[in-house]
Amino acid sequence: MNKPRQERRRFPVSTAAHSAGGQAGKSAAPPKPKTFLTLLLRNRLATVGLIFILIWTVTAIIAPWIAPYNPYLTDMANKLQGPSALHWFGTDNFGRDILSRILYGARISIWTGLIAVAISFVIGVPLGGIAAYYGGKTGTIIMRVMDVLLSFPSLVLSMAIAASIGAGLTSAMIAVGIVGIPEFARLMFGQTVSLREKEYIEASRAIGVKDKVILFQHILPNALAPLMVQATLGMGFALLTASSLSFLGLGVKPPIAEWGAMISEGREYIISGQWWLVTFPGLSIATSILGFNLLGDGLRDVLDPRLRSGK
Repeated sequence: MNKPRQERRRFPVSTAAHSAGGQAGKSAAPPKPKTFLTLLLRNRLATVGLIFILIWTVTAIIAPWIAPYNPYLTDMANKLQGPSALHWFGTDNFGRDILSRILYGARISIWTGLIAVAISFVIGVPLGGIAAYYGGKTGTIIMRVMDVLLSFPSLVLSMAIAASIGAGLTSAMIAVGIVGIPEFARLMFGQTVSLREKEYIEASRAIGVKDKVILFQHILPNALAPLMVQATLGMGFALLTASSLSFLGLGVKPPIAEWGAMISEGREYIISGQWWLVTFPGLSIATSILGFNLLGDGLRDVLDPRLRSGK
């Protein structure tokens, strides 16, 4: 007598488990643009930083139209005048309007920071990716060079580079850019090490995808979020270092309006009571750096899925 065939029990497959398995080896996707902006604006400090950045960026763009005076026009009859209705931020030792020079100085400072960060990003990211992906002697040499650069204080190294190239705006951009390379290289190195063993990377290698394609089309997009955070924070560092170089005479040349150079010109008059010569340029540097730092912290909170989930 035949025994009745037992039905095999079928257990429903968890959709969440299936989804998790399908996503194995892939990093968490960044939030959609609308969600990203909403999450960013919920962070009050990041919003404050974004406001500072927008103010200085718009100011730099429209400076020629809103500056009340020519920033390079001297008026010795009105030199060292304090803040007044005619000159809101006062005048310097050559009678030039400080407000106008600060507005024009925003263009120099922000442009310097952008170029410096671009240099650091374009050079540091490929170096870090190559060092981690290939390893061996190539990786060791690249990362030891980065360690040597990091062993010097940032300002000292940037001063040495700027002095060897020659004082000027271009040399300041290059010096600040070179000093920032190790930060991007080390960050990309760590991201590449964590991503190169993922299943989709191994599958790409198995089917013969070129290393260059894997690095720039698979690894780099997944490492872009922390790199963007570093770039935002790097802008603040670049602004401070570039202003320091100008303060020391290794940046822009007079009479170009630049915040660090303005502080350098006005430091001799602090004792005699002309406080406005350094106060307003100093506040400009402080608020711009604060803006990038606050925005960078906010971006980190939004782009890191662990922080978004409250872990």
